[in-house]
Amino acid sequence: MGGHHLVLGRITDYLTGQSVLDTLDERIRQNISRLLVETGGYGKKEIESRIALPVTVEGDTETIIVDFAVRIEGKTLMIIRFGPGSLVSRQRATLAAARLLKNEYMVPYAVITNGDDAHLMDARTGEVLATGMETLLSRQDLLEKTKGIEPVPLPENRREKESRILFTLDVLTRRECESYTCRQC
Repeated sequence: MGGHHLVLGRITDYLTGQSVLDTLDERIRQNISRLLVETGGYGKKEIESRIALPVTVEGDTETIIVDFAVRIEGKTLMIIRFGPGSLVSRQRATLAAARLLKNEYMVPYAVITNGDDAHLMDARTGEVLATGMETLLSRQDLLEKTKGIEPVPLPENRREKESRILFTLDVLTRRECESYTCRQC
C-alpha cells in the first residue's frame, strides 16, 4: 500500500491471524476473505493472500501484489484482486496477473472487485463471464468449472507482453501517483 492510505490502527488478518495495518481498503479485503470462507466454502488454508509477483520490464523490477489466490489440491485456480473504483479499468491488469502468476500455467479464472461489485473473467480468453459479488465462485462451483481443464502455459512470446501490460497499468500508474498526483493532496 502506498503512503496515502489513512491508517486507522492494526487489525488481525482473518486468514492468517497476523496483525496488519487497518485501512479502509484492508477492511474490504478482510470482508472478501470472510465471504470466501463463510459463504464460498473455502478453507482458510486454500486461500493465499498478498502474493508477491515480481515483474521486470527493461531491467526495471517491481513487485505487484495479488490480493488472493485460491489453491485447491496444489493448483491455483483463481486469483482475486481488489481495487477501489472502476472495475473495467482494472480488468486487463488482473488478467495479466493471472497469466503471469504461475510459470507453469495460466491461472484459469481472475476476479477484479471493488468490494461492492466484481467481474469474473476467463484468464485464458479475457472474456468477462459474470458480474456482481456473487460471481466470486464458491469452492464447489470453482471445482466444477475447472474439472477436466488441462493447465495451459502462457506462450513465451506472450510473457513479455503481459509483463509490460501489468507493469504499465500497476507500477507506472502507482509511481505517477506517488511522485505527483498524491503529493498534491
